[in-house]
Amino acid sequence: MSGHNKWSQIKHKKGVTDAKKSKIFSKLVKYISVEAKASKGDINSPGLRSAIEKARKANMPQDNIERAIKKASESSVIMEAITYEAYGPGGVGLIIETLTDNRNRTAPEIKHILSENNSSLAGIGAVKWAFIKDPSTSSGWTASTTVPLSDEDLDRLGKLVDDLEESDDVQEVYTNAE
Repeated sequence: MSGHNKWSQIKHKKGVTDAKKSKIFSKLVKYISVEAKASKGDINSPGLRSAIEKARKANMPQDNIERAIKKASESSVIMEAITYEAYGPGGVGLIIETLTDNRNRTAPEIKHILSENNSSLAGIGAVKWAFIKDPSTSSGWTASTTVPLSDEDLDRLGKLVDDLEESDDVQEVYTNAE
């Protein structure tokens, strides 16, 4: 009768959902930290306010938000926002937005994930021409030119995006696939 215990089933489901929440919360803490450093802890600045709203939408506890702001205001760690451009399966363009405290760790990690999925980094401006910066939000890209993909390429693109989002430093991934 092993495996039929109700508590075991609940524990495993809770573990999975907690792991997903933890991943989201850690990305939001980085985002809040960058905005808090830029605004020097001023909660009324638009960037920090939007970061806090984003965290609240994800049901992040208020103490975590306040702790992230306080830690970023006091610490000497500098978080950088870096945007990478890449070509994925079927020639689709990718814009990968990252937040990192170590550029020398993030770049090889992104390159490794891309090479594992038969994709490659592109030069600066090689992919951005196919996107428009979304003016309604502080960040975000909308595809102005789309690329049709086969079902096989769509599956490979989905795997690539999932692998990229697993990285702690990657915040968002935008594609121009149809």
